[in-house]
Formats: sequence, C-alpha cells, structure tokens
Amino acid sequence: MLVAVDHVQLAAPPGSEDALRSYYVGVLGMTEVPKPPALAARGGCWFETGSVRLHLGVESGFRPARKAHPGLEVRGIEAYAARIAAQGASVTWDDNLPGYLRFYSLDPVGNRLEFLEPVRRPARGG
Repeated sequence: MLVAVDHVQLAAPPGSEDALRSYYVGVLGMTEVPKPPALAARGGCWFETGSVRLHLGVESGFRPARKAHPGLEVRGIEAYAARIAAQGASVTWDDNLPGYLRFYSLDPVGNRLEFLEPVRRPARGG
C-alpha cells in the first residue's frame, strides 16, 4: 500500500548545481540538504521545505521535460508568485483547474514546476 510521496526527482545538466542552488534556495526559499556520500559523488542537489523534498540529479544529454512536472501546494500563492517574479524567475498563471489558483515557473535549467493553492469556498448557509 502506498502511503506518501517521499520525494520527486528532476534531472539537470552536469555543472548546474550553483544555478540550481540559487533558484531552489534563493528564489523558492527551500533548504539544501546533504546527499549521502555515496550519492554526492554523482553530482546534483537535494532540497526540502516542510514535507516537500525535491532531488535534482545530473543527467548527461539533459533535456528538460516540457509536460512532466511536480505540483507543489502553496499557501499565500499571490505573495509567493510575486516573490518568485521579483527574483527574476518566470511566473505564468493558469486558471484552467477549477477550485485552484495556480501558476508555473521554470527553474534555471528549464524544469517546469507547478504551484497551486486550493480556493476556499465559503460554506453554504441555510
């Protein structure tokens, strides 16, 4: 039985770790966590905040996926989008998912990230 998602792995080109750190730590506000020594030699970076864990692994011949992406739930999505945009990262709003506010952003190597927040509807009276 599945109980949770432990992490999401995204790919990145060799040598992109500093750019990834700038985005995931500096722009998104995540924390870099050390990789186990046996995995650290492969390159890449791991980031987390709360229960959200993203692993960026080095892939030779990397090409970013155009459709595949993690969906990351956010509180205060308008302020979060403004923070990302103020750092120079892309923010593209999409209103095609009923019940959610959401936008997409690309990390420095072109990985697509979806940020969404459920829209709270007032309870019906009567």
